[in-house]
Amino acid sequence: MKHSVTELPFNTFLGLESATDPAQLLRLPSGPQYLNHLGTVHASAQLALAEASSGEFLLRSLGSDSGVIPVVRRLESKFRKPANGAITSTVSTPPETLDQLRADLAAKGRAIVSIAVELHDESGAHTLSATVEWFITLLNRTPG
Repeated sequence: MKHSVTELPFNTFLGLESATDPAQLLRLPSGPQYLNHLGTVHASAQLALAEASSGEFLLRSLGSDSGVIPVVRRLESKFRKPANGAITSTVSTPPETLDQLRADLAAKGRAIVSIAVELHDESGAHTLSATVEWFITLLNRTPG
């Protein structure tokens, strides 16, 4: 299993990288390939960063050898301001959400969890708020 979602082929293609600031999770660098017709960062590039960030948060929280299979079920977002330059992500999910996730996995072998992600551009502008809902199952779960 991957140790970071930045190792996944699509995220590598996009150029996603781990953020250098410990308060942040991932970073989409600045570049003309990410721009839309207005010269700001394209909505799809921001959504990809938000989705990858929620996955990275789960990977770091559960561990790369946790034996889970996560799949995105839903992504809701609100674009707040136009994004310019590099963008970084933060995740704010309460510890009790992860406790419930672990309890559901232990009891049922599956769970649904929502991860809140915020994106900011290099000027500090809050560009996107998203909630990514994941369906998670245990690998090699024996029925019982």
